[in-house]
Amino acid sequence: MTWRRRRYHGRDLSRALSIEDLRQMAMRRVPNFVFEYVEGGAEDEQALKHNREGFSALRLAPRTLVDTSGRHMRTTIFGRESASPLVIAPTGGNGILQARGDLQLAHAAGQAGIPFTLSTVSTVPLEQVAREVTGRHWMQLYVMENRKVAEDIVTRADAAGYEALVFTTDANVFGLREWDRRNYAAPGRPTWRNLLGMLGHPRWTWEVMLRNGIPQFENLKNFLPPGAANAVGGSTILPKLFNTPISWADVQWLRRLWPRKLLIKGVLNVADAERAAAAGCDGIVLTNHGGRQMDHCVSALDMLPEISARMGSQLTLVVDGGFRRGTDVVKALCLGADCVMLGRATLYGLGAGGQAGVTRALEILTGEIDRCLGHMGVNSVAELNPGLVRRV
Repeated sequence: MTWRRRRYHGRDLSRALSIEDLRQMAMRRVPNFVFEYVEGGAEDEQALKHNREGFSALRLAPRTLVDTSGRHMRTTIFGRESASPLVIAPTGGNGILQARGDLQLAHAAGQAGIPFTLSTVSTVPLEQVAREVTGRHWMQLYVMENRKVAEDIVTRADAAGYEALVFTTDANVFGLREWDRRNYAAPGRPTWRNLLGMLGHPRWTWEVMLRNGIPQFENLKNFLPPGAANAVGGSTILPKLFNTPISWADVQWLRRLWPRKLLIKGVLNVADAERAAAAGCDGIVLTNHGGRQMDHCVSALDMLPEISARMGSQLTLVVDGGFRRGTDVVKALCLGADCVMLGRATLYGLGAGGQAGVTRALEILTGEIDRCLGHMGVNSVAELNPGLVRRV
């Protein structure tokens, strides 16, 4: 018999040893059209591919003969201690992966001692997350044509005590995720093939679609036309709602409305970073939206060194896009990031096993970060610097 490597194919989360293991488990537990919504990128998916290739182009250059027995990964984000340099990113429609998916992500983040970012297009109301989950809560914001929607979200997030507002600026021209779109015969209506595919996932169908009704975009229900609040096929419904001009005037407007930390998500050049600082922002998220918006776009990792060199002391620098390993996180921190947002990595955990799966994803990544710090000869993430990484 020829020996052949294969990944674990069961349901025991403790046997998942990597984010890729959780990805494979999630792929089997949810219908194809749901997994494709999480997985897919824009057009030819070159930006999606490049996000991962960027990490392969970097090599770590460790120090040796350093006592790292006391190492830790604690860090400070916006003046408050965080257990690790990780933040759960805002992702929409999580209720189609697991019932009350946003709450499960938030609970896992709270237990791990890291911030959780709730999406405007979540399937759990923002007040419920703040009320039921202990931890650090950030609120992501889309500004739509009807500015009253944004005003409503900001006012409610302020009243609920959210720590930070994350203004997403790279989605108002909505990307075409072709493989996701092919799963729908019409906006919000999966093809017959995908509807039949739900029969192979009876547990998912009961818990997500039937038990409490089809998940809805709870934060937006009062502003959307009939049928548009349905989270199933949200990527085919929302583009028209997001197709509205936004500008730096909106940043100034939000700065006046929002009393706490304000971040701009979607910055990928120095000039915009400088303008964000001048506008009174507290941080920026370097991102190409996980390769889901503009194809062939540079990655956060491409632009991080330049932006960090110019703005690192003026803004909190958050990066996302393609993070699957603790070594990926360490590389970004070496290049100047203050923390890393996780999107798909924790969604794979959510799809694989709900809150326990998200916890397992965070355990895997923090374990990898810890080992990497030991290998690198450093005792904290604060010791990481550009001299410990090489581009090849």
